[in-house]
Amino acid sequence: MSISARADPFPQRDSWAAWWLSRLNTDHKLIQTLHWRKAESKPFTEGAGGWSPQATDRQPWMQLDLKDRMEVTAIATQGRYGSSDWVSGYLLLFSDTGRAWKQYREEDGVGRFVGNVNPNDVVHHKLSHSIRSRFLRFVPLDWNPSGWVGLRVEVYGCAYKSDVTDFDGRSSLLYRFNQKSMSTVKDVISLRFKSRQAEGVLLHGEGQRGDYITLELHRGRLALYLNLGELNTGAGCGRVAVTLGSLLDDQHWHSVLIERFNKQVNFTVDSHTEHFRTKGEGVSLEVDYELSFGGIPLPGKPGTFLRKNFHGCIENLYYNGINVIDLAKRRKPQIYSVGNVTFSCSEPQLVSTTFLSSSSSFLSLRATASSLGGFAVRFRFRTWNPDGLLLSTRLALEPQRLELQISNSRLRLTHHTSAQQKEEVSTGEARKRFSDCVSGCPSVNVAGCVNPTLAFQGCMRLISVNSQPIDLNLLRQGRLGNYRELQFNTCGIHDRCLPNFCEHAGQCSQSWSTFYCDCSGTGYNGATCHNSIYEVSCEAYRLAGSSSGYFSIDPDGSGPLGPTKVYCNMTEDKVWTVVTHNSTDPIRVQGSTLQKPYIMKFNYSASPEQLIALVAGSEQCQQEVTYSCRKSRLFNTRDGTPLSWWVDQAGERRTYWGGFLPGVQQCSCSLEENCIDMNYFCNCDADTDSWANDTGVLSYKEHLPVSEIVIGDTNRTFSEALYRIGPLRCYGDKSTWNAASFYQESSYLHFPTLQTELSADLSFYFKTSAPSGVFLENLGLKDFIRLELSSPSVVTFSFDVGNGPVILAVKSHVPLNDRQWHYVRAERSVKEASLQVDQLPLRFLEAPSDGHLRLRLNSQLFVGGTAARQRGFLGCIRTLTINGVTVNLEERAKMTPGVSPGCPGHCSSSSSLCHNRGRCVEKNSGYVCDCSQSAYGGSSCTEEVSVSFDRESSVTYTFQEPFSVMQNRSSQASSWYRESSRARENMAFSFMTTQSPAMLLTVSTFSQSDPVPLWYTGSLQIWYHLHVDRRPDVFILFLAESVLYTSLSFFILPLHQIDKDMNLKYSLTSEAELISIKSLALGKVTEAVSEDVMWAGSKGFIGCLSSVQFNRVAPLKAALLNHGSSLVSIRGQLVESNCGLLADSAILHSHLLSINLLFYKDGCCFSQIGVVTTVVFITLCAVAVMTRFLYRHRQGRTDASVTEKEHRHNLETAYRRETAYQAEPAYRTELHLNNSSSLRNNREYYI
Repeated sequence: MSISARADPFPQRDSWAAWWLSRLNTDHKLIQTLHWRKAESKPFTEGAGGWSPQATDRQPWMQLDLKDRMEVTAIATQGRYGSSDWVSGYLLLFSDTGRAWKQYREEDGVGRFVGNVNPNDVVHHKLSHSIRSRFLRFVPLDWNPSGWVGLRVEVYGCAYKSDVTDFDGRSSLLYRFNQKSMSTVKDVISLRFKSRQAEGVLLHGEGQRGDYITLELHRGRLALYLNLGELNTGAGCGRVAVTLGSLLDDQHWHSVLIERFNKQVNFTVDSHTEHFRTKGEGVSLEVDYELSFGGIPLPGKPGTFLRKNFHGCIENLYYNGINVIDLAKRRKPQIYSVGNVTFSCSEPQLVSTTFLSSSSSFLSLRATASSLGGFAVRFRFRTWNPDGLLLSTRLALEPQRLELQISNSRLRLTHHTSAQQKEEVSTGEARKRFSDCVSGCPSVNVAGCVNPTLAFQGCMRLISVNSQPIDLNLLRQGRLGNYRELQFNTCGIHDRCLPNFCEHAGQCSQSWSTFYCDCSGTGYNGATCHNSIYEVSCEAYRLAGSSSGYFSIDPDGSGPLGPTKVYCNMTEDKVWTVVTHNSTDPIRVQGSTLQKPYIMKFNYSASPEQLIALVAGSEQCQQEVTYSCRKSRLFNTRDGTPLSWWVDQAGERRTYWGGFLPGVQQCSCSLEENCIDMNYFCNCDADTDSWANDTGVLSYKEHLPVSEIVIGDTNRTFSEALYRIGPLRCYGDKSTWNAASFYQESSYLHFPTLQTELSADLSFYFKTSAPSGVFLENLGLKDFIRLELSSPSVVTFSFDVGNGPVILAVKSHVPLNDRQWHYVRAERSVKEASLQVDQLPLRFLEAPSDGHLRLRLNSQLFVGGTAARQRGFLGCIRTLTINGVTVNLEERAKMTPGVSPGCPGHCSSSSSLCHNRGRCVEKNSGYVCDCSQSAYGGSSCTEEVSVSFDRESSVTYTFQEPFSVMQNRSSQASSWYRESSRARENMAFSFMTTQSPAMLLTVSTFSQSDPVPLWYTGSLQIWYHLHVDRRPDVFILFLAESVLYTSLSFFILPLHQIDKDMNLKYSLTSEAELISIKSLALGKVTEAVSEDVMWAGSKGFIGCLSSVQFNRVAPLKAALLNHGSSLVSIRGQLVESNCGLLADSAILHSHLLSINLLFYKDGCCFSQIGVVTTVVFITLCAVAVMTRFLYRHRQGRTDASVTEKEHRHNLETAYRRETAYQAEPAYRTELHLNNSSSLRNNREYYI
């Protein structure tokens, strides 16, 4: 063993001596311990001394020569003995030759080692993967700021022996089998190689039936081609090509392991493994005659090869336990050598230089004149950056100069002939490989190296000027030129896309210092494509305000499963998720026997893994089985052997049929005791000549869905069966209301350790009245992750992955301990960390580019507290999801003191779960919406109730007793309030018609002579006729012909402007009030009214009316749901329709809205040409006492681009305004959580 210090251009340093303590060859023993002292110093005792460079050394390093290749497994360092000199951070490099070096990096890419904090303590580092090398170099990065560099080292490991062969690019080794062909179902191939070129075949074998295996370097990556298919199955069948590794032509050793069993293959390059299955029907690899290593020789033509041969060294080559190189060295007959194959590894004298900085690195060379005149430069380079200056030089003819740069990943040569003129040539792709380049020579003047773009950041080697190679050692000593921020004898390029940290098939790209993920088309977003852009369930879409339709759901969120499309049925109280399969139509079966049964396999629109996740996350699932039979039995055999059955999701045979319990061969008629023959448990087992039926519903969700059906008794005369398997239907989301209540500060729930080394997302809802508390915590030896409410208005996310603690905090402008639900989402990946609280701005922090990546935890996950039982959380936590997996808080809470399952108060904490006057009803695990007081239906009171009218249709709703608007007033309100709000009516509806005139509705009273009609004549007209001796008040709203769909509001209140946008005020002349309301009629008017009203009323209404609301009455909904009610009178034909949905679809194509509001003093009507118009008309009508008839004229223009959600919001505006106006408790605001995806920008959380 020997040591050396780096040679440098400064005066000769003091001589150094090394002291050899021990060197052991047993595994993982101490190789050597090194201490140093100055040669002229006095003798020292054990432990004294240490290495310390001169203060003038610009780039100090210390190098060890182990005299032979050793396997190093650990290192340890100390500072210099008896001094204030130590190294606090360093790099470790290794080399076989002492010239070409490679930096050691841990599994997560970290190359920096943490050193000492004092001169005496020993800091050990066990290497995650061992180093097999002769030379080690320690490069100090940081040291004691109050002292200097000081170092003592220990190296641990064992001796390393290997069998090596060298291929010169024109040679190969052939391993010949003892028989004609070798057929194997299991193969293990291992080797280590280092290559001088980016292309070359390392291994190849093939068989006559089409099987082959090829291991080949291509563009510095290793590709495995494996084919187990048959020749007659078509081109490419069974072929698999998998690529691993990067920059493998760096002239350093790389390890390869191929393990195959049947169709399963594990392919490992260095520490990166790819698992895959071969395609095709074959399970064995059949290779004829021989395997070749280093190339593919052409049969019958010695020295001729089909592909480019491997140029480099291979060691320890094993094929199924056989040491191929050892057989070749011993000249065994199984091995045949082609070309010049030697058994030692020749080392090329190639030295690379790394340009470390994209802003300040440069290399300035003194150029000598060429004998032919002019200048020439040749070099090879490698980089990840798409831009950078490679070369700049002044030419002999001033002011001409030459520049070579990488621009947008292409080489561009620019010849500047003058200050204003230049010539350019662009060619080639400059990234990810070494390229030969010839161009003009750089200037010797450093000031001449002006970077018009970014400086080059990457590696260069084989630099020559005017055909003279540049000795980089002389350059480093300052004899050939000048430089800044270069690293000699190594190429420090690092592939940041290996491994690929982009999840869900995201595409990775990179620069020198970082990587990027392209998530296009993956269904995910975020820095590493971690976050799903879809909801996890149909229930989540309902909470977001959606209605029935097809949606993409992601059952495991950010987990490995992708999204799938399902139908979400939200028309009932339960939200049903419907998954279809390939055979939903009835199928007739004949001619099947138990020996040759009929078999149908069902392929669902979701993968089996997605179906399992969907079923597991649902409260209940079911699948209808319709089975009709004629002389076709199910179970009627003497020995009890079933004749037909179905197969569940796990591949298990099931013999119970729809409607019965698992484990019993029976049908639903047995359970209901109504089988046609009580001697049998199924109707079909009666084996009659007439058709029978055993239809039922499978509801044991752990067995669903049905994956296969087998029918085996339809081969007799007149025997047949008819079956239909319905779609899988599931309802409920077990995660949405999975909650736990914490009522003791020392209590917590504990779960297994988080498995979130590289990425973690955690989300949940909480509500509390406590000022602080820890939501969750998980600890490691040094690493940790924690989420907490650190103060009443601040949520904090903190963690440490080895780079020091990171803290992200979001502060709310209002207290968060207000006993309302609040949403928290924290994410940590190798790229960044983020924290989201409600709709507050997202906080995020980028991760260091060369820091530790893996979060290493080893304790339990604590929820609602900490292991120290301090700073526990008091309140409720629900829907805790970690990396797409919902944590079952309720189950663990049942057995934990101080914690109870569930959390009451869903409705009180969420003001907008039920829309359009729907009432939220509390349940143990959630809520339901009571829509009885709403004109809308559905699970959230958002589905429009629509009816199609013809000319004779009418609906009359009669109030139970004389109804006065005065009952809406509060007796506790002030006199000012009573005066300003009396005579208020709240009316809302939608209509669509092509008829003009058309009567929409009328309101009749017991005391006034005429009703209050509203009709459409191309314009909207409202008539108020409250006195016999006075003319009616008439208001007209003109609709521009360009209007397809819009939402309007206007209010009639005395002396008050309600809204400055769409809400318009009208004033009446009548001094009477609209009191004692008798009835409300929709459509044709049948009672006696004035001549003017009858003119329009007799025409009736042809079109669609939707979601009619009058105060707290929904007459149209009552007409549909209560046909026999004495309150509802229906005339003519009334048909329930989806015309309201058609009107909603028109929102997507709305145009400019032009509103003209005109008042005529004489009260006459105005008629406009009828157009197809769809209008949602919201009006608050109030009758006030005025002294004279007053007309006001206003014109307004507004642009309407209305979404479905905005439309419904407008329909609710009047009711909310009325509620606030009556001084009831203020409704709570809807919180909109804005996410990065466009889809989620439309999502609402009501909390």
